[in-house]
Amino acid sequence: MKLPGMDAMRQNFADRVTVTLENHVAHVLLDRADKMNALDDAMFEALIAAGEYVRGLPGVRAVVLSGAGRAFCAGLDLASFGRADRWKDGSLADRTHGIANRPQYVATLWRDLPMPVIAAVHGVCFGGGLQIASGADIRIAHPDTRLAVMEVKWGLVPDMGGYLLWRGNVRDDVLRELTYTHREFTGEQAAALGFATHADADPLARAFALAHEIAGKSPHAVRGAKDLSNRTPLLDDAAVLMAESVSQIDLMGSPNQIESVRAGMERRPPEFIDP
Repeated sequence: MKLPGMDAMRQNFADRVTVTLENHVAHVLLDRADKMNALDDAMFEALIAAGEYVRGLPGVRAVVLSGAGRAFCAGLDLASFGRADRWKDGSLADRTHGIANRPQYVATLWRDLPMPVIAAVHGVCFGGGLQIASGADIRIAHPDTRLAVMEVKWGLVPDMGGYLLWRGNVRDDVLRELTYTHREFTGEQAAALGFATHADADPLARAFALAHEIAGKSPHAVRGAKDLSNRTPLLDDAAVLMAESVSQIDLMGSPNQIESVRAGMERRPPEFIDP
């Protein structure tokens, strides 16, 4: 079911990021193709603004995150960040966005959104770009995509939330090797290593197909499942079991839960109420 006017909804942020909403799916496009979507200050601000905009949009049930042109994101635009010692004042330790600083929030905000986010990765995905893609719930990469944990090449460490976002997906020794060496790997290898969920020759088409499939499910149930997926890795066994029960209590007998059952029994598309 479409919301009135959804087909026409489009928003641009600082000529860096474009958000389009159609049929309950928001498309967040890194839109700096001439620079392979490299991350400068304006891109950082635009990504945060776009993420918060999507968070507040009514009717969004899934998000597709992708890059325009030849790359998903080539990582930091080093030329735009000036002197290498610009952060020597210790401001990176300032928690400006909840538990994160600004660069970390650019990647982690996608995990924090209440609806699922699917990243479609192609071309190049290096450094900060890889960490942004890793913030998505699900990542679909073209088999020939070039990826790398690039920071050690520049004498730095991954610091945009990568260590948090890779935890549980990428084996520890594999992550150590790829970080220490900044060795490139392909999208096909990324799927085997845990950096990507799937490798696909048309990652954007597959991401949209999956997003529309998710958008056809009860948005309250999907959001509840994402919340559990986010919270339970840090809970002890008893807390995990209790979290499942509390979430289920909230859903059972709710309008969308009843509609899920009725639509299934009547073999018709469901008509859900959005959060």
